[in-house]
Amino acid sequence: MADSSAWLALIIGNTRLHWAIFEDAHLQATWHTRHLNAHDVATLIRNYFSSTAWRQITFAPVPDLDRQIAQPIELWSASVVPAQLDLWQGYAGLQRVERDRFWLKNLYATLGIDRILALIGAGKKYGWPALVIDAGTALTFSAGDQHRFLGGAILPGLKLQMQALAAGTAALPDIDRWEVLPPQRWAFDTAEAMRSGVFYTQLAGIQDFLTDWWQRYPKGQAVLTGGDSPMLSVAFRKLNPEISAQLLNDEDLAFWGIEVYRTYVHNF
Repeated sequence: MADSSAWLALIIGNTRLHWAIFEDAHLQATWHTRHLNAHDVATLIRNYFSSTAWRQITFAPVPDLDRQIAQPIELWSASVVPAQLDLWQGYAGLQRVERDRFWLKNLYATLGIDRILALIGAGKKYGWPALVIDAGTALTFSAGDQHRFLGGAILPGLKLQMQALAAGTAALPDIDRWEVLPPQRWAFDTAEAMRSGVFYTQLAGIQDFLTDWWQRYPKGQAVLTGGDSPMLSVAFRKLNPEISAQLLNDEDLAFWGIEVYRTYVHNF
């Protein structure tokens, strides 16, 4: 039978799609897939996002979504890749997350919508003021209180830094695996030296921003999210337990941001 309280959230990232299913305000499950093509999207729509449809388009693990939906399920989507969102334009249940409906002040024109969502998700779940450290393709810092955006920073993420070293030099290899965490700091081969340099300078950068954040806002929250966040959390637990004790880890922040946005739109 149809479940009218269920709805989907889709965050279209630079390299992957991030999905969640909610029951009203309750997050039920999350999963991740590659970017889709028009045929994939048509398959999902035609089959009401059934498990059979997912198996046709991805090998990624997807939760059981067989709900026999009688009407198009709401799909609330935010994207940093417009071409991917455009594929859903003909879907009756699509609800685009629009920048101009956010209530925070000081949002500059090119601030990524994924950063805004993660920030309001952190504020809702953990309280304000909040600093979100999103360790994905890029490493971003986004700070705010309940009224305004307080600024941030962007630098290349772990994988992007490794790719830059390989692409910009003749002798350095292309490395895509972290075999030991944390890596050996004082390395004795090129690959491990690259891992050490990239990893420890990223940790140091995060620590520096956290130190400044807590000096400015001693009761402020700090939340780590993004694909590399589990790896960085492990490193902080091993290398800096004091920071680890204060640094939260939540890979679902942007989904909580969509839930806050959806509630706001429905109420106002």
